[in-house]
Amino acid sequence: MRTESIDSVIRGALPVKSPLFLTIGRIFISPIFLIFYLKYQQLGLSLSVLPFVLMFLLAISEVTDFLDGYLARKFNHVTELGKILDPMADSITKLTILLTLTQGLIEIPLLLVFVFIYRDAMISTLRTVCAMRGVTLAARTSGKIKTVLQALSIFLILGLMIPYANGALSLVQLQTASFYIILAGALYTLFSGGEYIYSNRAYIKEAWSKDSTNQ
Repeated sequence: MRTESIDSVIRGALPVKSPLFLTIGRIFISPIFLIFYLKYQQLGLSLSVLPFVLMFLLAISEVTDFLDGYLARKFNHVTELGKILDPMADSITKLTILLTLTQGLIEIPLLLVFVFIYRDAMISTLRTVCAMRGVTLAARTSGKIKTVLQALSIFLILGLMIPYANGALSLVQLQTASFYIILAGALYTLFSGGEYIYSNRAYIKEAWSKDSTNQ
């Protein structure tokens, strides 16, 4: 069967809102992650099993993040709502997981997590305000790299829980390594935020000028 025929079959079987459902479903993974991480003993999980469960949940989140965008573009199911919900779902998932890791075993500093929160809030607000004035701020490669680094950082921390659970890593070593991993991610997050504003400075100025003109 030719590739075109396969695509036609998939397009016919795919509900119009399937990518949107994947995006919304991704939002609900973060509270599940939180419950397993903080209440694993009550749920009957051992510490040695916990990292694999958490990595599985994170992997589902990352796969659905790829699939919703891929399916939307591939089968022309891109919607304005999807454009808004996709980055929102990604931020909610990542930030919830990072906030969760400030508790329990890992205890990454809350101050570092606020770097991620402030960056996402600032850029999202800036894009929204500019869009309201008819100016679109394009996504930057640095922002995409930031998202990938966040996921890799979380995977790495969860991976370090495996030797800790087996007694090959002390709690202090686990927490120290986690701190430096998140610190590196936070520093790049600051860079990506500054790079985004600098690269779009002309468009931001244009939106500001339109606002001043309308007053």
